[in-house]
Amino acid sequence: MSDTPKGPVLIEIAGGEGPPAPGPAEAPPVPDAAADLPAGQAMQQVVALGARRGSALGRLFWGALGGFVAFVASVAAWDFVTGLLARNSLLGIMALGLVGALLLALLLLALREAAGIFRLSRLDHIHREANVALAGGDPQAARAVLERLERLYAGRRELALPLSRIRARAGEQFDADALLGLAEAELMTPLDAAARAEVESAARQVATVTALVPLALADVITAALSTLRMIRRIGEIYGGRAGTMGSLRLTRAVLTHLVATGAVAVGDDLIQSVAGGGLLSRLSRRFGEGVVNGALTARVGVAAIEVSRPLPFVRLEKPSVSRLVKRALTGLFGG
Repeated sequence: MSDTPKGPVLIEIAGGEGPPAPGPAEAPPVPDAAADLPAGQAMQQVVALGARRGSALGRLFWGALGGFVAFVASVAAWDFVTGLLARNSLLGIMALGLVGALLLALLLLALREAAGIFRLSRLDHIHREANVALAGGDPQAARAVLERLERLYAGRRELALPLSRIRARAGEQFDADALLGLAEAELMTPLDAAARAEVESAARQVATVTALVPLALADVITAALSTLRMIRRIGEIYGGRAGTMGSLRLTRAVLTHLVATGAVAVGDDLIQSVAGGGLLSRLSRRFGEGVVNGALTARVGVAAIEVSRPLPFVRLEKPSVSRLVKRALTGLFGG
């Protein structure tokens, strides 16, 4: 016979019952999958820096500093020229001629910048007039917008045929929607295609540098330069060719529009891009960041199109960020 007891065996542990087992409330939280998704930090920084408005004290400081430097430079140049004239008249005349040439160049640059800002403001004025004509259903105001567009694009040879078609068919339209829809279909179709190509090129460049260049701040610098060039080219496509100050003003308007409308955040048009970036980030974090930075660049490009376009989207479809990103990045990361 065996002495092994039958039934349950109770084993007592010396030293008390011990700490209680952790319950569901003490369980560690489930990791958030969204935290692992790339956020496009480079483009986020570029948009935040471009849209940030300096303080009044800072603007006063830089304005006073610039005025002081210009004043000191002008007084030094005047003393140099007068002193040289007193010592040697020939050298003094040469220095005076160089100073005059410099002042003439500065004047011409200022006039070019003013003309660029005027061209950009003309695009904005036409856009506002078109919105007013559409809201009020005023065919006369719509015809005035068509006249402004004809003057704006009169020197563009690639738009000569669309302009002739508008002149031939404008008399057949009797309401504002039809008139502006005709102008949009004829004039904006080739311009929109060129603007979309610029957006795709910039998105591809930003995504490539972010994914393949491991240098610190390389993605931020590339994103900033590509964004500036893209916005300037889009403005030129729609007829707002501007100088340096005009381009910076347009860039600020675009980035401010993005921040004001909350378009920097991830929305429906970026879900596919962020999801694709999340899949790529499992292989390489930089690849995922490249996809999202490219998508945010495309969103900036769409905002630049909206700001620079002289006509609102009525008959034509607004560019989609997801489609632009798909066209720009197809095959870039093996997909």
